[in-house]
Amino acid sequence: MTDVNKDKVSLSVYGMSCQGCVRKIREQIQLKSPNADVIGDPKANYLEVLSDLNFAQIQRAVEQAGFAISANKLNQEINPSSSSNDAELDKPSSEGKTKQAVDYQIAISGMTCAGCVNTVQSALAKVDGTKKVEVNFASHLAQVSSSASLQNLLTAISEAGYQGELVTDAQLNAEQKIVKDANEYRQKISSSFMGLSLGIPLMLYGLLGGSMKVSSLTEQFIWFFIGSVCALIMYFAGKHYFISAWKAVRSHHANMDLLIAIGTGSAWLYSMFVVLYPDFLPANTRHLYFEAAVMIIGLINLGQALEVKTRSKTNQALQKLLGLAPKQAILIRDGQDVQVSVANVNVGNVLRLRSGDAVPVDGDVIEGQSYLNEAMLTGESVPVRKAVGDSVKAGTINMNGSLVIKVLKTGKQTQLAKIVDMVSRAQNSKPPISHLADNVAAVFVPSVIIIAILTALAWFNFANAHDYSYILVTAVSVLIIACPCALGLATPISTMIGVGKAAEVGGLIRNGEALQVASNIDCLVFDKTGTITQGKPSVTKVDYISERAHIDFANALVKALESKVSHPLAQALLEYIDQQDSKQTTDKASIDHITLSEYENLPGLGVRGRFQNDWYYLGNEKLLSQVGLSVSSSVNTEEAGSHVYLFSSDTLLSHYLLQDPIQESAVKALKNLKSMDIKLIMLTGDQKVNASQVAAQLNLDEYHAELMPENKLEWIKSLQHQGNIVGMVGDGINDAPALAQANVSFAMGEGTDVAMESADVTLLHNNLNALVDVIAVSKVSIRNIKQNLWGAFAYNALSIPIAAGLLYPITGWLLSPIIAGMAMSLSSVTVVLNANRLRQVIKIKLKEVERAH
Repeated sequence: MTDVNKDKVSLSVYGMSCQGCVRKIREQIQLKSPNADVIGDPKANYLEVLSDLNFAQIQRAVEQAGFAISANKLNQEINPSSSSNDAELDKPSSEGKTKQAVDYQIAISGMTCAGCVNTVQSALAKVDGTKKVEVNFASHLAQVSSSASLQNLLTAISEAGYQGELVTDAQLNAEQKIVKDANEYRQKISSSFMGLSLGIPLMLYGLLGGSMKVSSLTEQFIWFFIGSVCALIMYFAGKHYFISAWKAVRSHHANMDLLIAIGTGSAWLYSMFVVLYPDFLPANTRHLYFEAAVMIIGLINLGQALEVKTRSKTNQALQKLLGLAPKQAILIRDGQDVQVSVANVNVGNVLRLRSGDAVPVDGDVIEGQSYLNEAMLTGESVPVRKAVGDSVKAGTINMNGSLVIKVLKTGKQTQLAKIVDMVSRAQNSKPPISHLADNVAAVFVPSVIIIAILTALAWFNFANAHDYSYILVTAVSVLIIACPCALGLATPISTMIGVGKAAEVGGLIRNGEALQVASNIDCLVFDKTGTITQGKPSVTKVDYISERAHIDFANALVKALESKVSHPLAQALLEYIDQQDSKQTTDKASIDHITLSEYENLPGLGVRGRFQNDWYYLGNEKLLSQVGLSVSSSVNTEEAGSHVYLFSSDTLLSHYLLQDPIQESAVKALKNLKSMDIKLIMLTGDQKVNASQVAAQLNLDEYHAELMPENKLEWIKSLQHQGNIVGMVGDGINDAPALAQANVSFAMGEGTDVAMESADVTLLHNNLNALVDVIAVSKVSIRNIKQNLWGAFAYNALSIPIAAGLLYPITGWLLSPIIAGMAMSLSSVTVVLNANRLRQVIKIKLKEVERAH
């Protein structure tokens, strides 16, 4: 019932992309008006608010959520009692006059650490019209929602010291990234070899007792030559670090390359100064660090090469999806089969699919029949029969037989392409847990430089004179060991693998936030029809009551009565009859087809028709009683489902029980969810008798029946007010308000466009086992992210004090800059390896879930 004190305001809001955006706006509005109702359609940029707030307050809440109201599409219903002051505030802001926000995906070149990510993100966020920015260090992609022009965005990236390129084709970008990663790996290995080829011999020379000081003119010439060779190696193997560092300084930001450049440059410059002017320095400070400069560059290049190699495995799931679509298709042109590139196939073309062919586009079968393997899209391993009129999807495999299809969708419009795009965008989004790392990374590099300076000052002021040579050692060690790469990689690689693995098990996760929230769910709410049940009634029981009602006669009569009706129950009866093997009778030919002389549809009751001067009826118990008949004692009317009776004017012939069967996967899936300590609740608009039977069969914790959509919404709110993290599982359309209100929404939509655009997670097939798998994947993915973050934080928390020499007064230990460089490289590699370990962890977890029941 609508609150009389509430006013409805309908708005056009741009920047929304999913129901998660609607939820963010709702949360902001409910901070001001706890009982406000907010629903929206992101695809149409439509938002409806029912609250006691005036328009100005709603506008501010929308803007605080990160969105804007479009002035040219404003459609509001304002309370006429609003004051003139409010009306003045209600004028659309200048921001609302900007053009519609557009979503861009931009490939970024030149990023080397989490500091770079923050620099690019900040530069893009400052562009007028930008609503949302997410930059992913693992994939080097930026996702931007902005009303600014693409050129303005690319210019902002360039001015920050990086290069940007618009991604127009996900498959092409993935292929190019594979080539770029391979080239980068080779370059890093080559640079590493150059640095280590001189660094290792110099290091061994020092360790084996060789003098690393200048004590004669001959040694001065020798070390000058070695220093010059080191300079060449630093140029060819490490110039990209110095170039990047210079760009960072020019654009007034700091990154990892700046630390490397300062550290190695300081070591080389100090050593060369010792070689050229040894007498200017005290005898105990004339140590040379040429080996440190080239070894650090060699080790860091090696570490980054290993990082690139392991990071390239991150997109395996996406690459598998991209590989499903074939490059060639067989086009039927003028009666001839012609092989053409899929890029040249257009809507309306006719294609031939041979046995073993992958389907190149979406289309409808117009000739032939076969079985298609749709496991790559639906997760169902059983081949699906396809005949004339059935649809086929790109990426599925024709198992046997030949099909001719008419093309309906090509390129980016196919379901496969939309899934690929959704997975790609989700992989490049950030879960909320990553914000901590982002905030730390934003100030990390400047903080490290300050710590290095303080370390040098501390050694200068508090160390003994013979320890002054350690001033440079400790400062350089701090600069080198404190690499923010591990922080930058901690979240995105695990997110990419988790989202990819979820897609493999049949769950499309919209973004990193949904991945994280799904891992915390403690209460799952289910719709019944089409979610727990198959959503399609079928005949589950037949009682032939009268001797006249032998199966052939009853089937023919039902077919005649229901053939003109489009009701779901009628279709279920017709399907049941078509599937029966009619018994052979002597008069079968005479009753195989019945022609009715009269026919009448009885709304709310059933139908009737005249055959051989007698009226026959097919309908519910109410129609039966109107004719003057009663239900036979052999019929159990207490059974849940729809009861349909076939009878004449004086005789009950047969009884049909139609039920919406529980999905085969539901029993096992819900048991597994219970084992995860998740509370299971069913909310349905169906009758209580049907709901109670389903709830009892599945051992649900609660069920509530005969609900309208707004009632489901109120139940979700009630559960959230009790402190539950609520997941809602529905069909993505009828349950839209409840799905939008839930903390995370799951749509059982067979991969339909509406489901993919409205839900946080889309289950590609109506199999609740996929829901279990997605939640399991989210749990282990977030656990892996936490491991990476804690590992990265712990590494820096421990390594920086050690590098600064904190243990030296106690143990006499001092960290060599070479060891610092090795440790820095290993920290990034360790995080990447742990993230890639997630694949095996997920496999083990899914097997555990499979064996659980």
